[in-house]
Amino acid sequence: MNNQHHRTALPAPDASIESRLAARLAAALTVSAQTLPHDVTERLRFAREQALSSARAQQRLAATSVAVVGVAAGGAAALGWLAPVWQRAASLLPIVVLVAGLVAIDQLSTREQVLAAAEIDSELLADDLPPDAYSDPGFAEFLRSPPP
Repeated sequence: MNNQHHRTALPAPDASIESRLAARLAAALTVSAQTLPHDVTERLRFAREQALSSARAQQRLAATSVAVVGVAAGGAAALGWLAPVWQRAASLLPIVVLVAGLVAIDQLSTREQVLAAAEIDSELLADDLPPDAYSDPGFAEFLRSPPP
């Protein structure tokens, strides 16, 4: 009997569907390629060769960049004590900037407090009341009591 009539209706995995589709497309392209004119097939061959050489160049570039990194690491190791000094300085730089910023913030805060105190002192000295009146307990009670 024919084997195609006795197949079950189980769903096929995606990989087998893709592989069957790929096989059909490859067969269709092969048949179509045989009917193409000679100049078209030559252009396709040339484009395929260019794509392959470009892919090889990319692979060599990737392999070369890995090798260059290895050489750079070896070159840095050859510098001896100089490379660790720069690495230490680079790692300490953020801490130095942070401490400098905190010192600047503290100085600005202190300056603002001094300016505020100076303004209060100048207001007290320019007032009609003597400064001793503000420290008198009776004056504080006078200020708290409602006006007559």
